[in-house]
Amino acid sequence: MKKTLLLLLLLPFCFAAAAEGAIDRAWVERNYRKTEYRIPMRDGVRLHTTVYAPCDTAGRHPILLTRTPYSCRPYGAEFSASLWKSFLKLYLEEGYILVFQDVRGRYMSEGEYVDLRPFIADKHSPEQIDEASDAYDTIDFLVREVAGNNGRVGVYGNSYPGFYALMAAASGHPALKAASPQAPVTDWFMGDDTHHNGVLFLRDAFSFIGGSFGRPMDNPTTEAAAAPRYVRSDEYDFFLRKATVDSLTQLLGDTVRFWNEMMRHPDYDDWWRERCSVRAMHDLRPAILVVGGLFDAEDCYGAWTTYASIRRQSPRTSCRMVAGPWVHGGWRSSNGGNRLGKMRFGDASLTDYYQQRIEVPFFNYYLLGKGDGGELAGATIFFTGENRWRTFEEWPPADARKEVLFLRSNGELSAERPIERESFSGYRSDPASPVPYDFPMRASRDKAYMVADQRFAAGRPDVLCFTTEPLAGDVTFAGGIRAVLQAAISTTDADFVVKLIDVWPDNTEYPGYQMLVRGDIMRGRYRRSFSASEPFTPGEPTEVAFTMPDIAHTFRKGHRIMVQVQSSWFPLADRNPQQFVDIYRCAASDFIPCDVRIYHDRRRPSRLEVLRLR
Repeated sequence: MKKTLLLLLLLPFCFAAAAEGAIDRAWVERNYRKTEYRIPMRDGVRLHTTVYAPCDTAGRHPILLTRTPYSCRPYGAEFSASLWKSFLKLYLEEGYILVFQDVRGRYMSEGEYVDLRPFIADKHSPEQIDEASDAYDTIDFLVREVAGNNGRVGVYGNSYPGFYALMAAASGHPALKAASPQAPVTDWFMGDDTHHNGVLFLRDAFSFIGGSFGRPMDNPTTEAAAAPRYVRSDEYDFFLRKATVDSLTQLLGDTVRFWNEMMRHPDYDDWWRERCSVRAMHDLRPAILVVGGLFDAEDCYGAWTTYASIRRQSPRTSCRMVAGPWVHGGWRSSNGGNRLGKMRFGDASLTDYYQQRIEVPFFNYYLLGKGDGGELAGATIFFTGENRWRTFEEWPPADARKEVLFLRSNGELSAERPIERESFSGYRSDPASPVPYDFPMRASRDKAYMVADQRFAAGRPDVLCFTTEPLAGDVTFAGGIRAVLQAAISTTDADFVVKLIDVWPDNTEYPGYQMLVRGDIMRGRYRRSFSASEPFTPGEPTEVAFTMPDIAHTFRKGHRIMVQVQSSWFPLADRNPQQFVDIYRCAASDFIPCDVRIYHDRRRPSRLEVLRLR
């Protein structure tokens, strides 16, 4: 008994000694043991699970779990180098038990893999399984079978593993005390990787779902499925030559199941609704830390939507939001997370700030009863432009007030409502020459397009630009953006892209730079309902409104605010044939030019509705 008590007293000092930078491969292999399990689920399917646990089982160690479709390799006796080369060593310093699991149907786990497997709220038999039940059964096994654990479990994951972290949070297991869904996949029709507001995010969906990830996997296996390399030089040219979504479907063939399922569900029907993770966000038990990147090209929508949904559907849950100027997973960045493209966000490492002041203290508090991680602010948000962190009790901030930026004649952008009886700006959208999302084009997407200079688009005749006068003082926006366009088109369908841009003055480091702050796209046929598409009446003005993911940005004194409007964003988004046809099955001959009018008069004021911090 005395020996056990002594070990318990000495344990924190043993692991604290590693905090001086001593954690390397030799330290890990000396202080940790690796065990592989095939954990049985309630329906008999077994999931491959790797556990790295401290050799000292007399202590009481918390469990930190991540469930992944991307493999928990290496398999066998070899240790993962990420234990001493990545942020994971921060948890080794604290003596955590680290657990990695291949989800059902992936790599070394048995069963059938299903993308965004629908959540089942009321389960009545062992055959009714979902990712929440698999997480529950896994946690139950770990707490029962892994020696030296303290009965408290945390779960985290970025991107697709963020979805699995959300499902774990919805499992209701009493041992799960804290969860951190990071850039979680939330709704692949409304936002995230595959669609935005009903528009197929062509380049990302094709490379991800149509690539290695979407290929069938014989399991158990340690190897990813192979996929051809389709784009070799210029992605704009490749997708333009393919002409239609259907030609890409034929190129992929019958093996990429989820792609073909998407093609059968062009509207937001029950198939899509069942795959929306926020359906499971009611009455969550664990504390939640949502993490996202302001410039996340893949899952920017997911983080903000998850946080808002939990606050709305589970108001008693302790839920916090963290967002920095990061790309997808940038809070793990080796460059400190403090730069993207030409933009610099300060000298200090934002990655270190997040990991050491937010994430690790959060888990330590709920899993170890240690530190002040329970006192984290409701929202910790980095504001670009001014380049500093701000904290709030909630997001959007309670003192943010709605402000309207009106599009006006002569390319003006102003808080003053237009007074003209009739006024509009127009352009011709030609599918044969769609507006690129970046310039120059490459074989693959550059993540820095999220802050790229938009002057390449501003000079095109099919892009409208509306700009304020130089700002007399700093202007800070904090929250979502609602674009409201009063539009008339010459055909029966069109897309609408709206971009909010920070224009730098000539006397700055990047004179005239038009920094993209936020941009998004809306398929016009869904302007009244995402579930029931509707054609336009040619020439008839109608409202097209949609919400873009949140921003936290300060436009500095002397800068100007710009809004650009266009009807293509290629090949980030698929081209609209600009006729009311099935876009996933239409022919190349269905693509026609469309004349677009954007009205900005007193009866039809096109505008951006933003939240401004005073």
